[in-house]
Amino acid sequence: MTTSDTAVHTQPFQAEVSELLHLMVHSVYSETDIFLRELISNASDACDKLRYEAIASPALLGEGDALKIRIIPNKTAKTLTIADNGIGMERQELIDHLGTIARSGTKAFVSKLKEAKDGLGLIGQFGVGFYSAFMVAEKIVVISRRAGESDVWTWTSSGGSGFEIARASDEEAARLTRGTEIVLHLKDDSKKYLETYEIERIVTAYSDNILFPIELVPEDGEPRQINSASALWQRSKSELTADDYKKAYQQIASAFDDPAMTLHYRAEGRYSYAVLLFAPSTKPFDLFEPNRKGCVKLYVRRVFITDDADLLPGYLRFIRGVVDSEDLPLNISREMLQNNPQLAQIRKAVATRVVSELESLADKDPENFAKIWDAFGAVLKEGIYEDFERREKLLALSRFTTTSGEKRSLKQVIADFKPNQTEIYYLVGDSIERLKSNPRLEAATARGIEVLLLSDPVDAFWTSMPSDFEGKPLKSLSQGDLNLDLIPRIDDKDEAKKDEPAADEAATIAVIKAALGERVSDVKVSTRLTSSASCLVADSQGPSRELERILSQQNRGMKTKPILEINLRHPLVTAVTKAQAGSTVVDDISLLLLEQAQILDGELPEDPAAFAARLNRLVLQGLGG
Repeated sequence: MTTSDTAVHTQPFQAEVSELLHLMVHSVYSETDIFLRELISNASDACDKLRYEAIASPALLGEGDALKIRIIPNKTAKTLTIADNGIGMERQELIDHLGTIARSGTKAFVSKLKEAKDGLGLIGQFGVGFYSAFMVAEKIVVISRRAGESDVWTWTSSGGSGFEIARASDEEAARLTRGTEIVLHLKDDSKKYLETYEIERIVTAYSDNILFPIELVPEDGEPRQINSASALWQRSKSELTADDYKKAYQQIASAFDDPAMTLHYRAEGRYSYAVLLFAPSTKPFDLFEPNRKGCVKLYVRRVFITDDADLLPGYLRFIRGVVDSEDLPLNISREMLQNNPQLAQIRKAVATRVVSELESLADKDPENFAKIWDAFGAVLKEGIYEDFERREKLLALSRFTTTSGEKRSLKQVIADFKPNQTEIYYLVGDSIERLKSNPRLEAATARGIEVLLLSDPVDAFWTSMPSDFEGKPLKSLSQGDLNLDLIPRIDDKDEAKKDEPAADEAATIAVIKAALGERVSDVKVSTRLTSSASCLVADSQGPSRELERILSQQNRGMKTKPILEINLRHPLVTAVTKAQAGSTVVDDISLLLLEQAQILDGELPEDPAAFAARLNRLVLQGLGG
């Protein structure tokens, strides 16, 4: 044994932890009860991990007591202890787990926490529940012995800039045969958590469905179990109430909102398994983090196996809950999880059932479905791109902002088709506001055609694939040729413009092409425009302009040259042919047609200074300067 092993070692917290603790200590939260739920949840996880590791190494369980969690209030010492006889932690694990937060979203979390008036739901969403104990404790001592190890270690912190770690005393080592004790030295204003009725109230509200017994050990009296410790998903639906499901959701998902959808069933037949899944009503802050894992836990005969089994496809990663199999082997490894044919069948069946339940919810309870769509619609649309088998169903579930309203389904859009309309039209961009003023809408607007306005980044991807819904193709207004001539206009005003003088097509296109050179791939007369002078479109065979823009931001793919479409009846276009060929005016107007189209698409001109000088010249000429 070295000196460094026995000496007290002081270590600073990770920067984000220090900032988080500062916020905790200074009472960001108005409701502090959640600290106990978080510590109980961590203790339950420790018991789950030991039970799983003991499948391969039964000696880890030893001959000790059955797995359980104990809560021990001590009014004399003003301490509250939460103890478990689960997996425990070694010295380095204490440093890693309690001194750092290994989550890429932590900085975003701390930022949101500062902004929140009451960030009640944030702790559970970011997995930093242990630190919530500093809301009620002025000092925390963690004593832990990892299962199968002889060394016992203590971790101590007062919520400042760091913590101390040292070998436990002989008395502590003798008391703790396995697992972890968390001793909270409570603040004066948190002494209510030493009252047994307060502890029971919190456990009943938040932790009743924890699978392990939670024992309350009062100062006077016998220890008694204060939770039901039952696997709620194994019980019949007829036995359960909406409140039971809400509590189960909040405990399983470490959440504080109400579930917008609950799915509880038991599959019998070739494979038997119980399913209890929830769709949250609010969005977690790390939903789009690349390394975010799924949130459905896999159990085998009520034994927790993993929460990383990818039981649902990525576009359903917001679903929380449990799948409990009766048939999988208890010692299934991570490698076996990826290739197990039985689990593959369960994945497929559960995903199909979830999508079906979402369809039913959309039909029977549009209000709750709207909560799911508002929070997770952009994620669900990933499935249109990724899941060919369920694409039609996901398109039916999708809700869109259109030129006619919000949360419109494709069925509603088709029901409102104009005479002779055979396609569903859409426009992709970076914001709804910019899309609403996009000149490419003009021809559709003149005919009263409803257009989908797509502003989520994923929209650029799923629309890049040929798609149709109920036999109606989806057609982009910014890509390829467009012919709306068979659809009548809603009034005669635009029709009258056909009699207005137009620029000579061949001559105008030749002049503009010569002026723009290699900046564009082609110049065409537009069928999209009725009042604007020009717009940019993509070729029908290549990527859309929005997809190209997204890929270029990620340094992926090559940027292609756009097609410039012009409105021959616009004065700016007719001015091109009226000007002297080869003059500066021709070049200036041609470039202005290109650059104003870029600006309307949310892009900067290639040379902003030259654009400003060119615009000034044209304005001064118009003023006679």
